[in-house]
Amino acid sequence: MDLTARHPRTGELLSTVKFMVQPLAAAGELQRELTYDGLRAADAKGSRGGHRPAIGAEKTDAVRTAYLEGRSIAALARDHGVSRGAIRTAVADLMPEHTAADGEEGEQSGEEAVGRGGTDEHGAPAFMTMARLTSPG
Repeated sequence: MDLTARHPRTGELLSTVKFMVQPLAAAGELQRELTYDGLRAADAKGSRGGHRPAIGAEKTDAVRTAYLEGRSIAALARDHGVSRGAIRTAVADLMPEHTAADGEEGEQSGEEAVGRGGTDEHGAPAFMTMARLTSPG
């Protein structure tokens, strides 16, 4: 059935279309209400949404201490049988904001960026700069 079917003279939606669409809309609204009610109840209980952390609270302190002592993220992941991303999540606030490669060398001009494969003065990848496209050889 065409859900956009209209009466030929008045242009109103046909009653059969309304009959089919209104229950679907009502069911969707009921589902939203139930979802929001459940979220509010969980929030009142103090529950958080989402996945549980892969590293339990009892292991988190040990992982953080080992990271601060210099253990690599990959080694910690192997030792605890979790992904490197799970380790990164557990030690996120201990990790440096930027790596040594970010910004320590200063700003590069477009020509330097092209030669070294970096970015131009606007942050665009070097392969997209006009200097590379117009320079000979």
